[in-house]
Amino acid sequence: LQLVESGGGLAQPGGSLRLSCAASGFNVDDYDMGWFRQAPGKEREGISYIRTSDGSTEYSDSVKGRFTISRDNAENTVYLQMNSLKPEDTAIYYCAVDRLFTYLAWYEVLKYDFWGQGTQVTVSS
Repeated sequence: LQLVESGGGLAQPGGSLRLSCAASGFNVDDYDMGWFRQAPGKEREGISYIRTSDGSTEYSDSVKGRFTISRDNAENTVYLQMNSLKPEDTAIYYCAVDRLFTYLAWYEVLKYDFWGQGTQVTVSS
């Protein structure tokens, strides 16, 4: 079982990045998937989510309108398109899967039972 994030790096304010979360050992369309981020000295924050049942999505207020989560079942990968990046978006970004179908809110860390290793995103001029 693996979740491998990639696509992080350095971006300028106003720029874009696309993060990928490649899964192995399970199918991404069989489970709810989430994206989280953690900045230094801060708690891990749920920022986006895609629901397995109907593909509907959720976003935190901090990224709504700028980030888009999507899923490619053929590639078994979940993406996070990040536009209009801000310095406050600087963090390590993680994807996670809920294989236990918990009833916790999508932004709760404890909803997810398996996590990727994270990818660093730095937004700076």
